Amino acid sequence: MIYFLSDFHLGAPDYASSLVREKKIVAFLDSIKNDASEIYLMGDVFDFWFEYGKAVPKGYVRLLGKLAELSDAGIKLHYFTGNHDMWVFDYLPKELNLTIHRKPITREINGKKFYLAHGDGLGPGDFGYKFIKAVFASKVCQWLFARIHPNLGISMAQYWSGKSRKLTEELHFHGEKEWLVIFSREVLKKEHFDYLIFGHRHLPLDYKLSENSRYINLGEWVNHFSYAVFDGKELELKYYK
Repeated sequence: MIYFLSDFHLGAPDYASSLVREKKIVAFLDSIKNDASEIYLMGDVFDFWFEYGKAVPKGYVRLLGKLAELSDAGIKLHYFTGNHDMWVFDYLPKELNLTIHRKPITREINGKKFYLAHGDGLGPGDFGYKFIKAVFASKVCQWLFARIHPNLGISMAQYWSGKSRKLTEELHFHGEKEWLVIFSREVLKKEHFDYLIFGHRHLPLDYKLSENSRYINLGEWVNHFSYAVFDGKELELKYYK
């Protein structure tokens, strides 16, 4: 089984509620450890993450411990950086032996073709965010931010993360006007994919693009607790209760 999960936003909106959510995520990961061969974490696992040279954000020990356990058991872990955790550098790959993906990737599994990405900044529009993302991805800007003391830098970033998260929590689906639907159709003009899987949008979606292609949005683990699983033949969007 291959599992796809996204948008845990751990750390938000406060420590207590984040901890409850983290324990639920860990319980889910524990429930799949015996049949999972790969797990794709598709971005925004943390509401904010920045690795300083000698420090990382406090907390999340239950999740990190469980991921380490799964990795040590031979389960392949993939981590897509999202708009809230793009500043993952070498700490998580070293500690958890996971593979970092900063751009969309493609995979062929058992004859099915997958297009995988967090989803931020893809498709038309959203030019303001695309500019900000380019700034945040700049090595110079990352170096400058790292010069700010963590007490101040993390507090500032958590404020920005809260404002950014609210922009993606709109629950109305726009159908063919959705940026990721438009983007998916552009991708399919160049190459066939059976499944185009994204996070970011916070809305669980299984949208038929054609007879043989589906746009899947993984939703989030704040309200929906949704994920996708591929059993080698079919992919299904499911909910953990």
